[in-house]
Amino acid sequence: MEKSLFRYIWTHSRRDQLIVCAVVLASLPFYFMSLDLPRQIVNQAIQGEAFREGNPTAPFLHLTYDWPVWLGGGTLEIFEGFQVTRIGLLMGLSLLFLFFVVVNGAFKYWINVEKGILGERMLRRMRFDLFSMVLRFTPEALRTVKSSETATIIKDEVEPIGGFIGDAFITPIFLGTQAITALLFIMVQNVWLGLIALAVIAIQFIIIPRLRRELLRLGRQRQLASRQLAGRIAEVLDGIEVVHVHNAYNWERAEIGHRLFDLFTVRLKIYNRKFFVKSLNNFLAQLTPFFFYAVGGYFALRGTLDIGQLVAVIAAYRELPPPLKELIDWDQQRLDVQVKYDQVTQHFAEERLGPMVEARQDEEEDTPLVGPLVGEGIRVAGPHGDMIIEGGAFAVDLPASVALISNGGTAASMMARIVARRTTEFSGQLRIGDRDLLQLPHAVAGRRIAYAGVDPILFPGSIRDNLIYGLRSKPLGKVVESKRDMDRRIAEALRTGNPLESISDQWVDYKRIGAKDENDLDRILIDLLERIGMGDTIYLLGLAGWIDPARDSALAGRLVEARQRLRETFRSNGMSDLVEPFDPERYNSQATIAENLLFGVPISDEFKGRQLAENAQFRSAIRRAGLTDGLVRMGLQIAETMTEIFEGLPPGHSLFEQFSFIGAEELPEYQKILRRYARGEGHLRREDRTRLLALPLAYVEARHRLGLLDDGMTDRIVGARGLVREVLEKADPEGVEFYDPEKICAAAPLRDNLLFGRVSYQVANARARVAQAVATVIRELDLLEDVQRIGLDYDVGTAGRLLSPQERASVNLVRCLVKRPDILVVDGALAPFDEARGQQLMQLLLQFFQQQSLFMVLPNDRQAGAFDVQMRFRDGQIIIDNTAHPPLGRAKPGPEAERITGEVA
Repeated sequence: MEKSLFRYIWTHSRRDQLIVCAVVLASLPFYFMSLDLPRQIVNQAIQGEAFREGNPTAPFLHLTYDWPVWLGGGTLEIFEGFQVTRIGLLMGLSLLFLFFVVVNGAFKYWINVEKGILGERMLRRMRFDLFSMVLRFTPEALRTVKSSETATIIKDEVEPIGGFIGDAFITPIFLGTQAITALLFIMVQNVWLGLIALAVIAIQFIIIPRLRRELLRLGRQRQLASRQLAGRIAEVLDGIEVVHVHNAYNWERAEIGHRLFDLFTVRLKIYNRKFFVKSLNNFLAQLTPFFFYAVGGYFALRGTLDIGQLVAVIAAYRELPPPLKELIDWDQQRLDVQVKYDQVTQHFAEERLGPMVEARQDEEEDTPLVGPLVGEGIRVAGPHGDMIIEGGAFAVDLPASVALISNGGTAASMMARIVARRTTEFSGQLRIGDRDLLQLPHAVAGRRIAYAGVDPILFPGSIRDNLIYGLRSKPLGKVVESKRDMDRRIAEALRTGNPLESISDQWVDYKRIGAKDENDLDRILIDLLERIGMGDTIYLLGLAGWIDPARDSALAGRLVEARQRLRETFRSNGMSDLVEPFDPERYNSQATIAENLLFGVPISDEFKGRQLAENAQFRSAIRRAGLTDGLVRMGLQIAETMTEIFEGLPPGHSLFEQFSFIGAEELPEYQKILRRYARGEGHLRREDRTRLLALPLAYVEARHRLGLLDDGMTDRIVGARGLVREVLEKADPEGVEFYDPEKICAAAPLRDNLLFGRVSYQVANARARVAQAVATVIRELDLLEDVQRIGLDYDVGTAGRLLSPQERASVNLVRCLVKRPDILVVDGALAPFDEARGQQLMQLLLQFFQQQSLFMVLPNDRQAGAFDVQMRFRDGQIIIDNTAHPPLGRAKPGPEAERITGEVA
């Protein structure tokens, strides 16, 4: 980053700054003529100086130029003008004044919008430059840099800088060339002229607030987009190690560039709307002088208005600007922004940054990392000055499996990080053949080396997105995009130094993993997950996932067939009592009253949970169906029963979970409602009725068994379904997706679509038996792969928190395997698993990497015999032991390993 803010601004926006300044200078003649016109109107038209010689007409728009004496003198007539009467001259000059008002307003509008666009472009460039520096933070710098602070700097602290950039050069020039601005002060000298001014002001108060409503919406949209941008930047910073390991620099740059482009588009709309409103407001304010000159002058000619009064009105309306004050404010803003800019440059100091990450293709040949791995003079110091490795030297022929045996020390983990290029805090040299490992281009290292550490880092998104992260190093093909959108996006990228690539391009390298297309890639991912031990998890996640029937109609049809097959299986095997199916004509005793009334799945939040009881349309429907009073009475009974059951129980007791109507913190409120009801002799407040209504909506007779439902009530609930559906579809057609026995409900999970009912609470072990039946039908209809593919869409949550530690570790390992590295470094990645499972995974990795290199940190010697080479650390020295006989199968990989690992390109 440039140390000087003004140098940075001038370097990247010189052309745009000069263009705007040129327009500012070009506007000065128009501004000058607009100031001179009132004098001409008063002197020539109103006071009649143009008609003093008795001429009935005078020239209008007579343009001449007087030559200087040193050029010979004389007058050059450019245009002789039009001969008009006195009223014609008055109206002509007034209309000319109005024309210059419009022209000057257009100049101001264009200048302000261009300043805003210029500032936004520079803000986009600055944020992208800072994000590019984030990708260059060294592993050592990341230990001291707080991700939240860095994200705040990029999101918030550069915001005022971007706002100032458009004013940096243009504002002082603009203020310096215009010495007078408007000071709104109206001195009403005439009732009619005052009414005219009042009418214009009234119009302003009516129109302008309406136009500003859109600005408020865009402002909220901008705030949300900025917040999401900061969150994504923080995520990338927290997971920067994965970006380095998997060479995802270009993908992350393009992804952030896309977010910045969306934010730029929103802010551009704000600027256009903002300055349109401002220009319209200025136009309405300047419309008053037009009426003063035209109407007031007409009154003066008729003798009903004194010339002095008219001049006083016009003079009072003119304003005297305070340019000096605005220049002082500008200078104060400049100082504040410079301080913020200095803080930014200090945070992104050069010593924190690694080598420049180029988006271009590296010139060095991307060849496999095989041959002798030689370490010379490796020295690593501990945090307290002690030497972890001192004078370490070794040689290992790659490919090989290498066990880094820690024996309780940190040397093995440090060596693993050195081999994986996860640290630069060591001296000495590490070479593979004749290539220095640390000097390898980032693209080559990210392609050829993978690292699985003790704390796997996952990004928010689907499991699939995380698995193929290492395949997104560069775009390999373009998607169809309208030429207009593409040209606009590329033009803005060029002007702001952002990447030209789009995140809509084809980023996944199918060739690297040996896949033909997206479906083939999913099959490979599922196969790897099954082998790593996550097959059942992906299947269960698929059952909990959703499908879009419109996008995958063929699968939707097969799932409806599976639903019918499952129903037949239950009937033929005497298992009909396990699931009570949804039937439009029957009440489902295993479902809540709300589910029975809606007979569908809520999509909008206002129809979910307790918000349903507060929804006016829903309350109207059940009131028309005559259900409100009965449900409120049920709510009273539930409240009375629950307060008796829960009285004296501590929060967190199992009964609160079983009877999930009322939480422990809500008990006092419902007790107050019951006391008010008792004192009021049956009268309830509106808010009390709403609270009580929410309780029975969550009631399931088969589960809670309070005996509150009879046949009459269930029949009335079933009868109210049609009315509820009619009312809710009118209020919000997309608020609830209603059940259809012949269709898939996109809002319901796959498991619910297959069952199309609710598992019985009254049959022992029902859920396990139903799950087994579902699995059987899915395999019979060859739907297992489709279900697992849906499981790949499961969102892992922030930092993978929606997955267990074992699942996160499994996804991380498969992510490393997917990109087929020449060297895989495993440092604590198997820690979440128990000893037996860890042993199985180790053997699996050894099988996968029979033709590539595997470096694994082991706690002791017990499993080291399975590796080709054992690397031990003793008294700061590195000791290499080769296995006398290579592990079985090392010399020749099995067909399964060949299929998974493939050949290294």
